Amino acid sequence: MAKSTESNTQTLSRTPLYDLCSELKARMVEFSGWEMPVQYTSISTEHEAVRTKAGMFDISHMGKFIAQGHDLIEKIQYLVPSDLSSLEPGRAQYTVLLNSQGGIIDDFIFYRQSDDPLTNEARGFMIVNAATKANDKAWILSHLEASGVKFQDISDEKVLLAVQGPEAESYVQQFVKENLAAIGFFGHSDITVLEQPGFIARTGYTGEDGFEIMVDPSVGVELWRNLLNAGVTPCGLGARDTLRLEAAMALYGQDIDTETTPLEAGLSWLVHLDKKGEFIGRQVLETQKSEGVSKRLVGLEMLDRSIARHGYPVLSDGKVVGEITSGTKSPTLGKAIALAYVPKKLAKVGQKLEVEVRGKNYAAIVVKRPFYRKNREQGIGNRE
Repeated sequence: MAKSTESNTQTLSRTPLYDLCSELKARMVEFSGWEMPVQYTSISTEHEAVRTKAGMFDISHMGKFIAQGHDLIEKIQYLVPSDLSSLEPGRAQYTVLLNSQGGIIDDFIFYRQSDDPLTNEARGFMIVNAATKANDKAWILSHLEASGVKFQDISDEKVLLAVQGPEAESYVQQFVKENLAAIGFFGHSDITVLEQPGFIARTGYTGEDGFEIMVDPSVGVELWRNLLNAGVTPCGLGARDTLRLEAAMALYGQDIDTETTPLEAGLSWLVHLDKKGEFIGRQVLETQKSEGVSKRLVGLEMLDRSIARHGYPVLSDGKVVGEITSGTKSPTLGKAIALAYVPKKLAKVGQKLEVEVRGKNYAAIVVKRPFYRKNREQGIGNRE
């Protein structure tokens, strides 16, 4: 993979689509050690394209792992709180890696593939965050040692594109041989893209219908050009952030981290204590389940024109009770929205709070998440 020139004291990595992004005069920024496009035109324009039509993102910086082995599911089960035992080939599960304190090492998607036809070994993909890729790899390998499970890091070998929006299927279908309508939400399949082999999943990070497509770099370059010529809007990290926040999807390192558990983060729907056996962090989650959590991640809506940003204090009765983890003005709703951890007693919908913005306190209210909800029939919505 090509490298960029020196930026400050760090050499940033570039994806195989970097030159295509540069051709479109994208504004580039450093992100998790990568030189990535933050916007091409404007965040609001790109955001609207995804909500109303279709937008595409280069997410090739993300970690991509392959694992295979007779005991694969059993071994991965031990690392996550979710029950993967009933996951059928062609289906995927969003889940989290936990440490012994129940803290979240990373959130990722596990894609269960069909068993190897020669060895009958179970197979699966894991797509992890770019910033945590090295730590995730080390953590997973430390628990797979001497297990007979084969592990392969293909992060630098593949391009990953996300095409998101209500018209995503019709755009992508033009360049894929197989029928995409047959792939349900959180389904995935091997496909033929521009006459070449590829992998596609009906997953995303925007709250819209859409796909994530993994192909060889040369195919990725050609696919990007074809989608662009077909009318799909290129989108950067800025729109990706406003879209995911409207959908109340957590950003690792801000909304979730090693100091927060999935129960505190409102991810109780992926904790299956009654369906599976021992796993790392189980004891902590059992205690929290029985005794309750001390803090909760909540959605906030600002009641005036002020915008809450990451790190701003949250107050109740003049006292600091929490901190904003993510915040922006929602392009879709026209309101300032945010996520924040507050004490459980202040986490109920309708609770009035305040946020300190540049030395002044402004009114806010706890609201139901997600802030933006796509048609539930498409399987996209609040999972709490």
